[in-house]
Amino acid sequence: MSVISEDSVRGGSLFKDISADNDDWEPTEIESMCMNCHQNGMTRLLLTRIPFFKEIIVSSFSCPNCNWSNTEIQSAGRIQDRGVCYALKVKSKKDLNREVVKADSATTRIPELDFEIPPFTQKGALSTVEGLLDRAVAGLEQDQPVRRVTDPEVAEKIDEFIQKLRKLKEVESEFTLVIEDPSGNSFVENPVAPQKDEALTVSWFKRTAQQDIQLGLKADDDLDEEPAGNDLDAMRNEVLVFDTNCPECNAPSSTNMKLVQIPHFKEVIIMATNCDSCGHRTNEVKSGGATEEQGTKITLHITDPSDMTRDVLKSETCSVTIPELEFELGMAAISGKFTTLEGLLKDIKELIVSKNPFICGDSSTTDRVQKLSEFGEKLDKVIAGEMNVHLILDDPAGNSYLQNVYAPEPDPEMTTEKYTRSFEQNEELGLNDMKTEGYQEEK
Repeated sequence: MSVISEDSVRGGSLFKDISADNDDWEPTEIESMCMNCHQNGMTRLLLTRIPFFKEIIVSSFSCPNCNWSNTEIQSAGRIQDRGVCYALKVKSKKDLNREVVKADSATTRIPELDFEIPPFTQKGALSTVEGLLDRAVAGLEQDQPVRRVTDPEVAEKIDEFIQKLRKLKEVESEFTLVIEDPSGNSFVENPVAPQKDEALTVSWFKRTAQQDIQLGLKADDDLDEEPAGNDLDAMRNEVLVFDTNCPECNAPSSTNMKLVQIPHFKEVIIMATNCDSCGHRTNEVKSGGATEEQGTKITLHITDPSDMTRDVLKSETCSVTIPELEFELGMAAISGKFTTLEGLLKDIKELIVSKNPFICGDSSTTDRVQKLSEFGEKLDKVIAGEMNVHLILDDPAGNSYLQNVYAPEPDPEMTTEKYTRSFEQNEELGLNDMKTEGYQEEK
């Protein structure tokens, strides 16, 4: 029998990746009462982690007196912010071996058979797709002896349906397994993770008020009419996906788009494209609002490696300057990005050094290569915190942002200055219709 020691709590995680090869990781055994014969049996608890998912608690009870047994799982984490829906296309017997975590709050459906297991009618389970089918068959067979006596016609129809469920295990034709869980704690294994699984579709959704009540997140008397403007809230919580082509290899891919609220700033639209064919990834940020009345100039004195973790929103109209390195990047050189300061500096290094077409081939010169290499080394020192510099973000549209880690107090290492755009800046931003008399006099 294993016990949970103080050393294991303080020395590392109690949860280990689920594996058949780990002989040292034994379950915790607790003597407990059997709910069938009311004598003592044994409950075994195993704290484990599902790869690419989360921690769960697997409990198994067995009674040596009446041979009754029971197995269930519980999530070791909190209820997620959104519900999750897995839709798996089962195309071969290999798919029947996929591991499945089914929480008790999940609904299981097989659309091809018009079959559904409602939520909270079964205990949570750690099983496989085949195991879920066997469990459904066992549940339907449980009361069949009584039905055959009291209602033979219904019993006959259920027998026919049980045969259909059993036939699914032969996978003679493709079928769909749908697990929809408002708690967000169910899971279907992706055997090719972290790559995309073509047979598995995962989508997230916002819970209804009724689902919040079922999960115990709201009281029964909280089921009021949802407030106006909920459609906008739903859009903020939803990730929109649309088909596009990869900018590198032109293969079909998808772009994700989400409206995000940046604390102490404004809403922005983040767009990300991932290509499964060539691995190319891009992310781009668009302002969720209009051009500000004034431009914004943000100056940060980088003095500590922790500055690299600051969030940065660099719009497509923002220029970047580092005076100590005699470096200036124009507004159109890098597209809009929402990243960290470290991520922004690495993107600059990649653009100026790694992807520069003039440091290789016939166009390269020793002097140019040396200067760019030295510049890359200096950027590495800035990222490592070995060189203090000033970073200036100058955005005439006023849509860029740098995190104030002292918020809501002023940041001693950062200054933000608002200024009136020049006529030329309005021209660059396409704001000719916003010309003022002062601009025209300056022109």
